[in-house]
Amino acid sequence: MTHFIKMHGLGNDFLVLDAREQPIVLSAAQVRALANRHTGIGFDQLILIEPSATADVRLRFWNSDGGEVAACGNGSRAAATLLGGQHRIETAGGLLDSNAHAGGAEVDMGAPRWDWDAVPVAYPMDTANLPLAWDDLDHPAALSVGNPHVVFFVPDAAAVALEQIGPTIEHDPVFPERVNVGIAQVTARDHMILRVWERGAGATLACGTGAVAAVAAAQRRGLVDAQVRVSLPGGDLTVTRRDDGHLLLAGAAVIAYTGDVDLERFA
Repeated sequence: MTHFIKMHGLGNDFLVLDAREQPIVLSAAQVRALANRHTGIGFDQLILIEPSATADVRLRFWNSDGGEVAACGNGSRAAATLLGGQHRIETAGGLLDSNAHAGGAEVDMGAPRWDWDAVPVAYPMDTANLPLAWDDLDHPAALSVGNPHVVFFVPDAAAVALEQIGPTIEHDPVFPERVNVGIAQVTARDHMILRVWERGAGATLACGTGAVAAVAAAQRRGLVDAQVRVSLPGGDLTVTRRDDGHLLLAGAAVIAYTGDVDLERFA
């Protein structure tokens, strides 16, 4: 049996496995089976904590569809909350610095990347204002914050049929690694409303990298200030831009329950 911890950050939920002492090897099929909310444990993302040669720990992330991804902002916050204190965290998306506090953690998500081939998009174009449209959604920003995001600014985020348009944009060939889709409504210089269709997980209650990407895109367009409260369906996150361009992600993360699972049953 393998011990697991079920956590969530504003309803964006995670299965956390600690492999620092005993290695854990997971297949995509295992992740999908564990993610099933009827016959498995159920989660938006799975987090594996491993030893690191370059940092305090290494984090790996899988979406519920079984695909491994380079970054997960809320997942990093959840793991940082679990670890406590201050840590340097290795991820496939880069090194992160975390600082846990009562009820959550703040994670330095680094500086966003705007190069078309870093996002990536299929061919060179202006990533700050893509000359593309899907139905009534047009001219989004595209960027990488460890994983690829496209952000649309709209007058009413609630009016967008995200469950219908999200999969179409996620799988559009212009995004060769698929993409996370953010629908952002700026309500003030220090506040926005955000809904996110996550690549490989669908519409979730919160998305940390989505919040970071939306704030970065809004800041580049001059729509918001250095610190922004981002209201997602599950609650609020705070994104702060430092003078060096790094974006800090802060918010609540909690343990929902713990247990033991026979991983072989899901192989």
